[in-house]
Amino acid sequence: MQTVAVQKPAFSAESEDMPSTDPSDPLTFHTTPNYLTMLRIVFVPGVIAALSVKTFWWDLAAAILFGLASLTDYLDGYLARKYNIETVYGKLMDPLADKFLVICSLIMLQSLNRIPAIVVMLLVCRELTITGLRALASAEGIIVAASSGGKWKTATQMAAIPCLMIRDIWGIPLYAIGLWLIYISIALSLWSAKDYMVEFFRGLRRASELRKEKKRMKRIARREARRRRRESRRVKSENL
Repeated sequence: MQTVAVQKPAFSAESEDMPSTDPSDPLTFHTTPNYLTMLRIVFVPGVIAALSVKTFWWDLAAAILFGLASLTDYLDGYLARKYNIETVYGKLMDPLADKFLVICSLIMLQSLNRIPAIVVMLLVCRELTITGLRALASAEGIIVAASSGGKWKTATQMAAIPCLMIRDIWGIPLYAIGLWLIYISIALSLWSAKDYMVEFFRGLRRASELRKEKKRMKRIARREARRRRRESRRVKSENL
């Protein structure tokens, strides 16, 4: 009796719907940097809940949670650069996770009267402006790289917010330090926003010039093609 080997298909309709687990796949979610990013988002409700209790120890717990969340921001970027891991989820969620953490914490601190409302307004408006600018730049095919001012802005905010949460410990005036740092972050925020705007309009001008040059080259190519066709017809008519 002859035995017939049945070969299993390499893939099925169900496997096509499964998310990829290959770290080199830009559409995969299952990478360590993405897990760290999601962990940072999970920390946000914990920070808000701890601040809501309004006691020193819970304020300290909120500051520790915020510090751990800030550490994941550093770690996911470090791992992504070291192992060249770049995914669509990471590009989308990493900046959003940072904004969720910082903006929610600032709004909560303002509700506790630990930070002026105008500070929160300026920082939130700046973040909304830059987010919209980046979305517009992406739609136009323009890459707006992160500026050094933006990185320093993030660093000062990550240092200022825990100080504003704890306020005072072991005689160290953390609240005053936090206020100074948050004011410095406002100056850095506005300066880096100017850098982003300048870079965006420079990129927009370059993209416009490139499109014009492409159109000019196409017109030249069409004229050359028409000239060659006319020349070809002339040669044929002379041969007749």
